[in-house]
Amino acid sequence: MTITEKRLLLFSFLVIALFVSPYFILGENAHMRVHDNLDSNIAWYKVLANSGQLFGPVGAVIPQIINGLPRNAFGTEFSGIVWLHALFPSIYAYGLSQLITRVFAFIGMYLLLKTHVMREKEWAWIRIGVALAFALTPFWPSGMLSTLGMPLALWAFLNIRAGRRSWVDYLVLTLLPLYSGLVLGFFFFLSALGIWWLVDALRDKRWNLRFLAAIIYMTVLYLAVDYRLVHSLLFSEEPTSRDEYFHADLSFWRAVRLTFKNYILGHTHVMTVHGLVILPITLFALYFVGKRKQWRQEKLFLFLHVLNFALSLWYAFWFYRGWLPLTERFDLLNKFNFARYHFLRPMVIYVLFALSLRIIWQHAKAWKNVVWLALALQLFILAIFNEEIMYQNKPSFRQFYAEKQFAEIKRYIARPVDTYRVASIGIHPAIAQYNGFYTLDTYNNFYPLEYKHQFRQIIAPELAKNQTLRKYFDKWGGRCYLFVDELGKHYMFKKNSKKKIQHLELNTDVFRKMGGRYIFSALPIENAAQNQLRLEKVFHSKESAWTIYLYKLAS
Repeated sequence: MTITEKRLLLFSFLVIALFVSPYFILGENAHMRVHDNLDSNIAWYKVLANSGQLFGPVGAVIPQIINGLPRNAFGTEFSGIVWLHALFPSIYAYGLSQLITRVFAFIGMYLLLKTHVMREKEWAWIRIGVALAFALTPFWPSGMLSTLGMPLALWAFLNIRAGRRSWVDYLVLTLLPLYSGLVLGFFFFLSALGIWWLVDALRDKRWNLRFLAAIIYMTVLYLAVDYRLVHSLLFSEEPTSRDEYFHADLSFWRAVRLTFKNYILGHTHVMTVHGLVILPITLFALYFVGKRKQWRQEKLFLFLHVLNFALSLWYAFWFYRGWLPLTERFDLLNKFNFARYHFLRPMVIYVLFALSLRIIWQHAKAWKNVVWLALALQLFILAIFNEEIMYQNKPSFRQFYAEKQFAEIKRYIARPVDTYRVASIGIHPAIAQYNGFYTLDTYNNFYPLEYKHQFRQIIAPELAKNQTLRKYFDKWGGRCYLFVDELGKHYMFKKNSKKKIQHLELNTDVFRKMGGRYIFSALPIENAAQNQLRLEKVFHSKESAWTIYLYKLAS
């Protein structure tokens, strides 16, 4: 390793440290994504840590949510991110998770490129630049290394496949399951490796048993770590909300449109931010390969191009209604999201980016400045995608969870929180959950189907008025919210909102039977009395993003 390469590596680690520094410098004043993050996972970790059921049996429930949410809905206790949130305040646990993920994403991509893709010393700057770009991608936070850890895993597997015998490779395969998820990425990665092994065996007539054993070893580790998920999918007999999840709903042409949307823009859970720079560069490199007829020399480059598009095609057509006959026959096809093979795309796209930069540099001397510019521009764009910049107009961590405001509400009610149930309108129920309230509403991957049907009776009048909300709840139901026709699929009405709810229709008799006593509304309800609700008090706070109207169910 040259001195220049060492300096570039040090610079990259400093950039990553700077990138995650807002969580530690600003603390709870830092900003981050709300969707599938503040509105769910971060609150889940706190609820789980405070529940006393971190190591609860597979049949345990957590009474704070929906009168008894199955413990299995919160995932495994062997996940590193769960322990970060159990040991540290939420904001610092989040920051540490970001740091761990991005550091190992960088290391993995760098090692993969250096060992198996671009070994020559002259490409050190491309290897390091692309690895840094990969590490700065806005991944889904609770996914941890589920996608960004794939290059590190592939590096270890390719070493084993090539016959290397090193404890480091097996250490990687052993530790990754503790900081990633099977269904969040590695099921698809490992099954793809299994196909690769089979192709090797059929083509070369040689059974690489060490490679196969490594794949089986990591798969068994994931099944052991995610034993709660395995139990819920295969052995639990209680119907869950996933039994009414119907994904195959797109027409053929809508699936085609979604294919190209995913190919160009990506997906919210695996945001590669590749459309402006990387995609044009890869297509430009493809032009040079075709012009010089170097198809054989650039087999990997061409394969990754095809795979990249094929993954988008698979993702989009997983939602094509033509699957319906199969999904109706095989329940697992609805319960398990096989569309997530596209979670392989971040690794595929950034390896393709590295190869493209090398091809353009080699074959187009006049375009060398374009290569430098492309890499610098991609890093600049990713810097803009830093959460502190991207979500600066959204509530900060402190403003979102509004702990002082909800502590004041708790003091006003002046009853033990386990003696009554609450629900929210205009704000996510995760906020009440984070602050220790027992909620009838929730956002979870799955929960008992019987509860979904019971809760639906509360919101049935509102769902009858709005086909979009009715379809959203009935065909999925992950968000078990007090939906309101006038608000639609909007759950964050900040304190500067002038909107009022005029025509609310809830079945508050069912709400009462389920233990509901209070509603936290971010908006005034003009016809509260018609719903047997009485405004108790309005709560304001400088540190909160919300104005909370506390409504009590009339006696």
